[in-house]
Amino acid sequence: MENSAMLQPETAPIVACTVSRDVSNFDLLIEDMEAELGESWGDLTFEDAKVFLSQPDADSLEFIAIAVDDQDEEDLTLISDLITTAGSKGINVILIAEEVSPIALHQLLRLGANDFIPYPLPEGELHTAIERIRSPEAPIEADVPAENKPTLKATGDRNGIILPVHAIAGGTGASTLAVNLAWELATIGKDQAPRVCLLDFNLQFGSISTYLDLPRREVIYELLSDTEAMDSDSFMQALLAYNDKLHVLTAPTDMLPLDFITSEDINRIIDIAKANFDYVVIDMPSTLVAWTEAVLTQAHVYFATLELDMRSAQNVLRMTRALKAEDLPFQKLRFVLNRAPKFTDLNGKSRVKRMAESLDIQIEVQLPDGGKQVVQAGDHGLPMAESAAKSPLRKEYAKLALSLHELNQDVETGT
Repeated sequence: MENSAMLQPETAPIVACTVSRDVSNFDLLIEDMEAELGESWGDLTFEDAKVFLSQPDADSLEFIAIAVDDQDEEDLTLISDLITTAGSKGINVILIAEEVSPIALHQLLRLGANDFIPYPLPEGELHTAIERIRSPEAPIEADVPAENKPTLKATGDRNGIILPVHAIAGGTGASTLAVNLAWELATIGKDQAPRVCLLDFNLQFGSISTYLDLPRREVIYELLSDTEAMDSDSFMQALLAYNDKLHVLTAPTDMLPLDFITSEDINRIIDIAKANFDYVVIDMPSTLVAWTEAVLTQAHVYFATLELDMRSAQNVLRMTRALKAEDLPFQKLRFVLNRAPKFTDLNGKSRVKRMAESLDIQIEVQLPDGGKQVVQAGDHGLPMAESAAKSPLRKEYAKLALSLHELNQDVETGT
């Protein structure tokens, strides 16, 4: 069907257009547009869209769905102009991308696309995006419970200690350690307790908000997509307070590619966090990404959680080999053994010793198995100090936090 014909149907007025190099490359988009809009939509090439958006007829459009793949990166300037032009005319833009490089995706999103959907389209995702356009949510702050609104003001007078936590293998308790270490640090003294910030950098499966029963917020996506515009005040406003003692940057509402952000973005966030907090605990994705180096470089101590099994041992070897190959400061790694053998388990203790020797590492922290209490604490959105204060595991978290705090105080006082 010709573009002009599609734009001038006999019955229904056009309310939306797909814009692509060739819409036949996006079959699922055609199906979903027909399901949502019937015949009330048209299709344009990038060049046609440039002409059409400059005409008065375009003013009646509700949105355009710009579909791009890796071959379209050569036309990035043209596509960028379309997004900017649409925005200036009040036309919403839904960006649909297949195998587009993170740099290109980042650039297009920052220009003002209202929504992003990966291709192939997930079931019902286009419908949801259209609903979001048609029914804009109330200001996000209205959805934040009063007790979670931060009252802490930016000071910019700190030089915080950076403490990332990275799972060497799945299920080794990294997020649980991050949450509980941050809480123990935040409550370490009744008088003049340190200011503690917890950052969830797992952009896809971050669970810190679940473990502390905090809402996820759209403002996180906005912050991550334009860190150049971020300052201390906007960063502090993006945080959520837990019991008015711990301040948390949750993961975004929707799953984002891990390389949606760059090392520059990460450094800006960490720099502002450490300027306003005494301790910055970071829950890292288990995947090594381009910006892992930025976090490792900024870290004072980089905790790596593992278990007494073959997968952990092999992953330790892979990780240390990768860091050494890139000449990165692998000596910052502090290995934390999750579900460590009990004190009376001599055979288990021997296995731990052999594992450390064979991997040529030191396992400096050993955490006992917390059992069901760990799961219950996570499900109820509570740190273990609040739900199982007498748990041996919780006592180890508190001991680790105290040793870090005392070490930091010794460094500050020069003792």
